[in-house]
Amino acid sequence: MKILFDNGTPRSVSRCLSGHEITRARQIGWHELGNGELIQRAEEAGYDLLLSTDKNIRYQQNLARRKIALVVLTSQQWPDVQLHLDKIAATVLAALPGSYAEVEIPMRPKIRPPQP
Repeated sequence: MKILFDNGTPRSVSRCLSGHEITRARQIGWHELGNGELIQRAEEAGYDLLLSTDKNIRYQQNLARRKIALVVLTSQQWPDVQLHLDKIAATVLAALPGSYAEVEIPMRPKIRPPQP
């Protein structure tokens, strides 16, 4: 599968997606494109899936006629994301052309040092 990572997607997520062709938007000069143009160019370039952390993308774009699948991570914080790599990989593998899916990444509770 040919996958495009948007700007917020941690590059280390690629570890759970071995066997796929992964490109980061920044690598190909698409890092400043708006969501609509990014999706359009990705489809034209033959990408199968856009992996994003932009939770608003589904409300900003008409996804009805799209061929590209969209998977959105609800967090871009690597300490949280790395705990859910299996869930991310399974969601990517299950994605169908034109589909939209979110991978819920709960934030880990912050541990506060004891007060003196």
